Amino acid sequence: MQAFALPDFYLPYPARLNPHLERTRAHSEEWARQMGMLDAPTPGGGLVWDADRLAKMDYALMCAYTHPDCDGPTLDLVTDWYVWVFFFDDHFLEEFKYSRDLGGAKAYLDRLELFMTDDPPEVTNPAEAGLGDLWRRTVPAMSEGWRRRFVTSTHNLMVESMWELDNIDRGRIANPIEYIQMRRKVGGAPWSANLVEYAVGAEVPDELAGTRQIQVLTDTFADAVHLRNDLFSYQREVREEGENSNAVLVFERFLDIPTQEAADLVNDLLTSRLQQFENTALTEVPALLADRAVPPHEQAGVAAYVKGLQDWQAGGHEWHARSSRYMNEGAAADSALGGPTGLGTSSGRLSFLPGIRGKARQHAHVPFQPVGPLEVPELYMPYPVRMSPHLDAAREYSVGWAREMGMLSEGVWTERRFRGLDLAHCASMIHSDATPGQLYLSTDWLSWGTYGDDYYPAVFGATRNLAAAKHLTDRLPLFMPLDAGETPPPANPIERGLADLWRRTAGPMSETHRATFRRSVEDMTESWLWELWNQAQHRIPDPVDYVEMRRRTFGSDMTMSLARLAHADVVPPELYRNRVLHELDTAAQDYACFTNDLFSYQKEVEYEGEVHNLVLVVENFLGTSRDEAAQLVARLMGARLEQFEHIVANDLPGLFEDLALPAETREALLGHAEHLKYWMSGILEWHRKCVRYTEAELRRNRFPAAEALGVG
Repeated sequence: MQAFALPDFYLPYPARLNPHLERTRAHSEEWARQMGMLDAPTPGGGLVWDADRLAKMDYALMCAYTHPDCDGPTLDLVTDWYVWVFFFDDHFLEEFKYSRDLGGAKAYLDRLELFMTDDPPEVTNPAEAGLGDLWRRTVPAMSEGWRRRFVTSTHNLMVESMWELDNIDRGRIANPIEYIQMRRKVGGAPWSANLVEYAVGAEVPDELAGTRQIQVLTDTFADAVHLRNDLFSYQREVREEGENSNAVLVFERFLDIPTQEAADLVNDLLTSRLQQFENTALTEVPALLADRAVPPHEQAGVAAYVKGLQDWQAGGHEWHARSSRYMNEGAAADSALGGPTGLGTSSGRLSFLPGIRGKARQHAHVPFQPVGPLEVPELYMPYPVRMSPHLDAAREYSVGWAREMGMLSEGVWTERRFRGLDLAHCASMIHSDATPGQLYLSTDWLSWGTYGDDYYPAVFGATRNLAAAKHLTDRLPLFMPLDAGETPPPANPIERGLADLWRRTAGPMSETHRATFRRSVEDMTESWLWELWNQAQHRIPDPVDYVEMRRRTFGSDMTMSLARLAHADVVPPELYRNRVLHELDTAAQDYACFTNDLFSYQKEVEYEGEVHNLVLVVENFLGTSRDEAAQLVARLMGARLEQFEHIVANDLPGLFEDLALPAETREALLGHAEHLKYWMSGILEWHRKCVRYTEAELRRNRFPAAEALGVG
């Protein structure tokens, strides 16, 4: 009996079948036999796979559906990659997930990575044999940039399996945000996206691969693939194998809802991610190509990549509906439009209704509705507040700096409004041990970022003047020269403030560190454009895209980057890309960002007509009340903070041992974690004390003339 009824899937693309299917079926079985995959023993005495099981899973059919246009030899090679990755997953499960042998699992994975090098060791198992063979056959056709990306994604899907294993060992189920982030690495869909480039014969140019727009395409593709897989595999993974890395289970436990309701919610998120993919592909990617003056042949390559990802979504669904590996009773016959149901006729089955419902909700919000003050739920915060003794001096200094930069004379802020913001109070808590000069600099960065966050919607939002906003954003890197040299004359307070801050901040840095920090500032300023883009479309953001972009719009990425520079000499930059530290940082960032969303709800929704607030995003996505949405946001904050505590207590010491980090690096990272504790508690305390979000202040700012006359 199925655990739940499969939901009505959004199926906007036709699934087509590659004509070379039968050839590849024969090839893949023979290749698996040659690699030893059909006689690999399990610790219990059976076999991981035999020929009958491989035939029923039918990975050739999956690849024929997901890559319908490639030639026979290409389909053979791509299918071999999928045979290998599914064998690896099952082999790893048999060897280590049941035995909980964490040490043996790590040694297995460390050795397996050596087979993506020019000098691999002797083969000791079928997973090693398969990876070594595939690496030799694939990489000669691809660029160095693609190889780097593919090695990274292959590393992630192998090594981050330890995260799943550790959670099983602890009986720990991830929170929703952690799960989505980690599932991309463990699930391997970014790896599949790399293989799409191989299959369509067109690589994404290196200079575009790292852009936010292309990354969103890859991430939305990955999330949709994984969420779909979680729906089909819940029965096997959760009910039969005892795994706890499944989105249906995550939602079931976090929201305390029945399995069927959780499955329907996962499907809603799957639909939303597919529509985010479409929105990015149709609106943002063409603008990116035009902005970068990408030559026609490279534009064609990007278009082929996008189409390849669409084909994969359609074909992946069709295969899940047919494979013996999954819970799929009746799925192959389901269709909103009816039509034929035999093998190769799936192009007649499309389903648009779930997408229409979701898109209608996203665009139906009425701005400037009177909502009144939001009662902020009780928030979990175990860390105390610390205060700098230099607060009063910083307060007075910051007013003079803002006045000198022109921020108090352009109509966005008045001195009274700026003093009410009291950003020096925030800086004095998040950098409580700073010297006076450091505290002044920290306060000024907060002032500049907050001014920009207010300036963009005030100056460009109401008029929808995206061209002028982009022109300003494109100029800002000119005020952050990597050689710390001359800058052009500033034309407004944004440019003037940035030029001054860059001179004071970047001067002592190395050029490498300047580049890292400048990128974090650019991420924040470009995120302000993303907000304007959504406003122009009158579109409430997709929940996952919102959470990930919120870290940039809030400036938390920039703040973290600035804090890390204090340890730049003892903590290598690549270490911060490690899963443990990335999760540590993003958990803290989300707590701070969601704090702001709770306190600023009335300001943004009622007084500014904003759509960028997590309470509103949750209201819209779940169709719930604002108070219920606020309670859920508070639960998410608590879950992220508990994850932060778990990382500090368990994962951070494990990282120290696994990488044999020297004492000074360990001390610096522990200091970084301590800084984050006070960063979170300080931001919460500032929101509780700041007048910016009170209804009286909101009324004053809406009617400044009345304020000047002493009315109201």
